[in-house]
Amino acid sequence: MAEAPQVCPTLTYEDAKAAITQLTEGFGFAATAVYEGEDGRIAHAELSYGNGMVMLGSKGTGSEFDKLMGGAGPVGVFVHVDDVDEHHARAVAHGIEIVMAPKDQDYGSRDYMARDAEGNIWSFGTYTPGAAE
Repeated sequence: MAEAPQVCPTLTYEDAKAAITQLTEGFGFAATAVYEGEDGRIAHAELSYGNGMVMLGSKGTGSEFDKLMGGAGPVGVFVHVDDVDEHHARAVAHGIEIVMAPKDQDYGSRDYMARDAEGNIWSFGTYTPGAAE
């Protein structure tokens, strides 16, 4: 079994169920855990991609994290993918807003950027953070 990631971006959404759908169908994440509260909101979800993971939940739950994130703005998340163009095509097919088309970067990566339904910026590229050159 692969080692669990030690760093997991965490996001909150007004409509966490819609975010899970967008991230799984449009970006190819796998929902590995989804817990709903009694009110039907997402209390906690874990979505994996390769050996990485993001955690998310619904805004307005009243949890300590929710209170602290109350005035927070959008975040940016980078995800390593092997085939940027294929990944980009999948996102486009699912109606994801693309804010930068696939592009070869000076530092050797090919990547693109997209905005999710609540304004968070997702970057997908061939760059591997922490990998030796």
